[in-house]
Amino acid sequence: MGMSRNPDLGRVSQPYGPAVSVPPLSLFYGNHATKADLIPAYQSIASTDVSNSASEEADVLAKIRGKDLWIVNSRRRNGLILHKGFYTEFAGPGAAIGGNLDGDCRGVIALGSLSLISPDSPEEQQKALRIRLQWIRLTQNFTDKPVSIDRARMILEQFKSYFDHSIVDRVPDQAFALMVGVLPSTISRARRLM
Repeated sequence: MGMSRNPDLGRVSQPYGPAVSVPPLSLFYGNHATKADLIPAYQSIASTDVSNSASEEADVLAKIRGKDLWIVNSRRRNGLILHKGFYTEFAGPGAAIGGNLDGDCRGVIALGSLSLISPDSPEEQQKALRIRLQWIRLTQNFTDKPVSIDRARMILEQFKSYFDHSIVDRVPDQAFALMVGVLPSTISRARRLM
């Protein structure tokens, strides 16, 4: 039994413990925003403007939502920002995606020249799962900071140290905000301060 939400009350009830108040999305994103509006289903950001066909976009989402495990190619500077309802995760080079990990993925932002490969062995799968956890722990280090502008600055610096600045500048503020638990306006302010 999982959590359930009563949309009329704006409360989340948990199987064990009291209900927790959850502010409506309109408080942060305006009266007309929906969860689907927050991050597009698929977006590709590369250092050059490369047009992706609809079939490529459908292929990436199908792989992520499918039952097979995939690995973000560790020989390239590429990665995926995975939108999972109320948060985002980054899966960088070497990280496992798809399979049972990402069935709840609502949208994707591909960074760099995305390349997904199929693992050749169970050992390679295990290694990719460990790398995915390392990427999550790296992000967790930023979210542990109590000051929101520090979290925003740190995630931007991390991405700019790995990807071209032009790629990071085109990632929506919302994607980074959901990654480190800040408002999109905080990411925007951190960008101006850098």
